[in-house]
Amino acid sequence: MAKENFDDGFEVAGQKFNSRLLVGTGKYKDFEETAAAIEASGAEIVTVAVRRVNISDPSQPMLVDYVDPKKYTFLPNTAGCFTADDAVRTLRLAREAGGWNLVKLEVLGDEKTLYPKMIETLEAAQILLKDDFKVMVYCSDDPIMAKRLEDMGCHAIMPLAAPIGSGLGVQNPVTIRLIKEQSKVPVLVDAGVGTASDAVIAMELGCDGILMNTAIAAAKDPVKMAKSMKLGVEAGRLSYLAGRMPRKQYADPSSPLAGLI
Repeated sequence: MAKENFDDGFEVAGQKFNSRLLVGTGKYKDFEETAAAIEASGAEIVTVAVRRVNISDPSQPMLVDYVDPKKYTFLPNTAGCFTADDAVRTLRLAREAGGWNLVKLEVLGDEKTLYPKMIETLEAAQILLKDDFKVMVYCSDDPIMAKRLEDMGCHAIMPLAAPIGSGLGVQNPVTIRLIKEQSKVPVLVDAGVGTASDAVIAMELGCDGILMNTAIAAAKDPVKMAKSMKLGVEAGRLSYLAGRMPRKQYADPSSPLAGLI
C-alpha cells in the first residue's frame, strides 16, 4: 500500500522542505553524536553557530566532515551576538566562508535571559535584507514586532516558546497563535521546547515548524530524543490538520444512548 502523504512540508525563501523540524549542532559531546542525532531527527535544515562551531579551519575537527552540507541545508546563525553590528559581521563572514544566503538572525539582550533585543534585531534585519540575505529571525512572542519584521521583508518569523535552553515549553500559546494567524511567511517556534509533548503543542497551534537544540543535545540519550521530537512534530502537525474536537463542559457519550437493550 502506498504511503499516504498527510503533509507536503513548508517553503521558506523559495526553498521547499519536507521536515518541519530544524535542529542545532551545538552542545553535543562530539561531532559523531551530533551527526547521529541529526540523522535520527529527520531534519533537513541544521543551524550552525558561526562563532562557536568550526566550519572553516581544516586543522581542527570540522562539522562538515560529519554533517554533509550537500545533504543538509546549513543555516548559519548569530548565537552569542549582543549587538546588531556583531550579528551583521558574523553573517557576512559566514557567507564568505560557505556562500550561505539563508541565515538565522538573533541579537540577544543579555547573558542571563538570552531574550531577543528587538530594537537591534530590527536594525540588523534591515541591513541584512538590503545586503540580499534571506533572513529567518529569532524574536519575542510579540505580534506587533513580528508583523514589523515581516513587513520589512524577513523570510520567516521565529518567536521563542520560552527562554533559550530552558525547556519550559510554550509559555504564551495565545501570542504564538496570533503571530501565526497574521503572518504570510512561515512561523517557526524557536527556543524553549523541552520534550516531545512541547513540540506537539507548538505544532497544534499551527506553526510551520520548530527549531530546537538543547532539548535534544542535553537529553540523556540525544539520538532517542531526536527521534521522539521528529514524531512529536509530525503528530502535532497531523493533529492540527485534522482539527481537534470541540471542548465541551459536560460529558458526551461515545456511543449513542438510544436503542439500548
